[in-house]
Amino acid sequence: MSDPHHPWVLHVDLDQFIAAVEILRRPELAGLPVIVGGRGDPTERAVVSTASYEARAFGVGSGMPLRVAARKAPDAVILPVDAPAYTEASEQVMATLRAQPGAVVQVLGWDEAFVGVTTDDPEAYAAAIQRAVLDRTALHCSVGIGDSLVRAKNATDFGKPRGTFRLTADNWLEVMGHRPTIELWGVGSKISKRLAAHGIVTVDDLARADEAVLAAEFGPKMGPWYRQLGRGDGSAVVDDTPWVARGHGRETTFQQNIVEPADIEQAARELAAQVLDDVVAEGRPVVGVGLKVRYAPFLTKTFVHKIPTTFDRDTVVAEILRLVGRIEPGRPLRLLGVRAEMQMPDDAREGHTPTRSGW
Repeated sequence: MSDPHHPWVLHVDLDQFIAAVEILRRPELAGLPVIVGGRGDPTERAVVSTASYEARAFGVGSGMPLRVAARKAPDAVILPVDAPAYTEASEQVMATLRAQPGAVVQVLGWDEAFVGVTTDDPEAYAAAIQRAVLDRTALHCSVGIGDSLVRAKNATDFGKPRGTFRLTADNWLEVMGHRPTIELWGVGSKISKRLAAHGIVTVDDLARADEAVLAAEFGPKMGPWYRQLGRGDGSAVVDDTPWVARGHGRETTFQQNIVEPADIEQAARELAAQVLDDVVAEGRPVVGVGLKVRYAPFLTKTFVHKIPTTFDRDTVVAEILRLVGRIEPGRPLRLLGVRAEMQMPDDAREGHTPTRSGW
């Protein structure tokens, strides 16, 4: 029954967001298979950022190599990524959400956000959000309604496109129980395979799993958390605290594989310089570094380690180059990425402020 004082979590997800923004700029593309990725050139190494529903019908999906997408949908229009345009559109959407009566908004990314609200009719509130976003931006969105963040997030998939769906403790297992664990928010392919090794295949299996088994596999904190996820339980609090980046990273895909140590080091130095330029704007020191390596043809490795808290550029670069030394010699690289983890504001308040400065 409806409760006028019932708090609800709504998950607002823009439909085919990047493709939709491009179609608004080029109305003649409406109804056509549209793929956005890289510089819009399928002969280059790049991946699909998004695909319109018409392109998805051909099996095109996000993260797919652009050349593969072009083969699957040979008549598709392929466009380059235009991040500033998507950022501008996203900001308009988020401003619209914040303007809704009683809304608490937690931004998750360009195209999605949680909205916390107390209402006796969450479906009507969701419909009002959809109208407001459409009126202001001409973009369509789907809304998942739940009594927890997890349930609202998973509900959205059942509302797409342009619809709403409600998942609560009352219907969670009825709707989700028979589905594979990979369909849960927070469970990827690796975790689902580890769960399957213990006979935990469906959401219902996970909801009823032995916590001791999960704790043994995933640890004393994560094990019980995965069981909670299977039940759809968890926080119902939408947090509008401004998001603070934990780190910054840059990566590049080489159009031709590189193998010479000097070339790899030079690429790492260039990426490190870009990352440090990003970090300086934050005004926080670096506490860790990471390196992402993709060997040809497509094997990805990641190396990370903590470093003494520092503002010194040379120190950070030296630590990144230490990770570069772990790259297998003589093995061709198709992608290289560099990341710097920064001290979080809460850590600084606990007295871990460094003494050096030099950005």
